[in-house]
Amino acid sequence: MTFSDLNIDQDMVDALAAKGIIEPFPIQSQTIPLGLAGQDIIGQAKTGTGKTFGFGLPIIQRLGPDPEPGVKVLVVVPTRELCVQVAEDLELATSNRPTKVTAIYGGKAYEGQIEELKAGAQIVVGTPGRLLDLAGQRLLSLKDVQEMVLDEADKMLDLGFLPDVEKLFAQTPPTRHTMLFSATMPGPVVALARRFMNRPIHIRATDPDEGQVQANIKHLIYRAHSLDKDEVVARILQAEGRGKTVIFTRTKRAAAKLVEELNDRGFNAGSVHGDMSQEARERSMARFKAGKLDVLIATDVAARGIDVDDVTHVINHTIPEDEKTYLHRAGRTGRAGKTGIAVTFVDWDDLHKWALINRALEFGQPEPVETYSSSPHLYSDLDIPAGAKGRLKPTPAAPHVDRPPRERSSAGDGSRAEGDGSPRGRRRRGGSGRSGGGSTSAGEARESAPAGEAARAEGGGTHDGETPTRRRRTRRRRGGAGGGAPTPSGGVA
Repeated sequence: MTFSDLNIDQDMVDALAAKGIIEPFPIQSQTIPLGLAGQDIIGQAKTGTGKTFGFGLPIIQRLGPDPEPGVKVLVVVPTRELCVQVAEDLELATSNRPTKVTAIYGGKAYEGQIEELKAGAQIVVGTPGRLLDLAGQRLLSLKDVQEMVLDEADKMLDLGFLPDVEKLFAQTPPTRHTMLFSATMPGPVVALARRFMNRPIHIRATDPDEGQVQANIKHLIYRAHSLDKDEVVARILQAEGRGKTVIFTRTKRAAAKLVEELNDRGFNAGSVHGDMSQEARERSMARFKAGKLDVLIATDVAARGIDVDDVTHVINHTIPEDEKTYLHRAGRTGRAGKTGIAVTFVDWDDLHKWALINRALEFGQPEPVETYSSSPHLYSDLDIPAGAKGRLKPTPAAPHVDRPPRERSSAGDGSRAEGDGSPRGRRRRGGSGRSGGGSTSAGEARESAPAGEAARAEGGGTHDGETPTRRRRTRRRRGGAGGGAPTPSGGVA
């Protein structure tokens, strides 16, 4: 079957074919005919199975080949990353017609989004908060919306957005055509559908008896030591056939730290987390999709927006909070019918979390395998070449430079002043009493000076920026005559 067989307009068929998208996925072949007919739909399918075109192609075609300016379609999504992804997919489908798509989300300047609305964009993809914000300022009107889509409804529930979604529904005409898509269907989402949809048809694109875990993903669960995780990750990244890889961490700080660690080990890694500006997050995501980065480290905030078909590995650096989060993380790989590998590290303190996830998803693996970077089963499970270590390339040694012999420190304790021309070296020369070298505080002396001098700096305070060691040397140069009066710092005047 092709999209032409589903009666999709030829210009959209051609736009998809130009990107190698020819045959529809099951969720698409089931929802597109009903969507074209104006039937309200509840679509349920695993993540990565093509839901965006399942609702996108019908709503674009129902608008007509040359729609009037103004918002006619509203697609509501839970996260900024997913907003960008859905908008890009719809822009691809409309690339051969004048229909305009705009993405409305927080973290980005209002001006550009407002300009696109004023320019007559017909399809708006947005997050609830920014949509309500612009609607409250009368910059976004939803009174002419003909098509409304709620995507990733279960994530809306998790993030507490359902009240905002209800407000958006209330601003649209009751005669609108509505479609709701979700990977899972918890009670509040079902209640929302019953309240705002007109006799919807519930479509499941999978066998009701099929387990929640995708069969085309290999799941590996390891009990790992926190101090060894980075080494394990570095060896996994050298596995045979590894393509793009997504690593999930629990905190923003952990994500930033892991990026620095992997780059230092020679890998090409970037990150997406909440401490980054929206522009920086979008740049990292674009580089990852383009293949300029092959490792992306993310917190859960970005999970749903990582829609990249060629992700081969997902690594949970820290265990997800629950089974739903696990499914969404693991769903970044094995997309579009391809195979993938999901590796999860379980800390000793998190074994109880794994027990709950294992029971909910019926893994049948209550005890994760204790695993270290040197464990033979790690290499065999993931097809890691024998002898692979945790560093892709050795740290280059500092180039050898011939220098004149360094002068012996005047402290007389056998230590040598560094004298490398750097600010740090200049502080050390000052701390050891060399004339013209400058002075330093006791704290800097402890950090910079050789061990013998640091110990002396520890022994007393400073006066007018000079160290006690320098005062003692001054007294010795006067031949030991100590006629000066004591100062508050314990030296001599």
